[in-house]
Amino acid sequence: MQVDFYHLTVTPLDRALPQIAEKVVASGNRLLIVAAGEAQRVALDRLLWGYTPDSFLPHAQAGTGDDSAQPILIAGEVAAANGAQHVALVDGAWRDEALEFERAFHFFDEESIDAARAAWRTLQGREGVERRYWKQNDVGRWEKVA
Repeated sequence: MQVDFYHLTVTPLDRALPQIAEKVVASGNRLLIVAAGEAQRVALDRLLWGYTPDSFLPHAQAGTGDDSAQPILIAGEVAAANGAQHVALVDGAWRDEALEFERAFHFFDEESIDAARAAWRTLQGREGVERRYWKQNDVGRWEKVA
């Protein structure tokens, strides 16, 4: 399984997450987006409806309809009721349940960098886990650092 650590330094989550979500859905996969706070989940729901004028990412918040039918499901816990094999942890908190997926995207900013570093160290040497660390350069492009 692959864990991609995304260090948000230039581009905020509301611009980075939709790019990843688009790629996941375009590849025919499903995505679970996890945020503990209800306010953040509501904001993400609004974001995915139209983060650009010509965009739409099919999604729903967990528990608001047929979760199993959603290509993208926003939830407060790591429980893929939509059958997703990709998970995005967007509130800066690592959860070991993410290791049950094929791929995990762990987004964090300066406020949660210590927790991200601890998660990075914890995953070091874990059998079957490939870690990647992505950081933005001065113009906002993602560069693989490790």
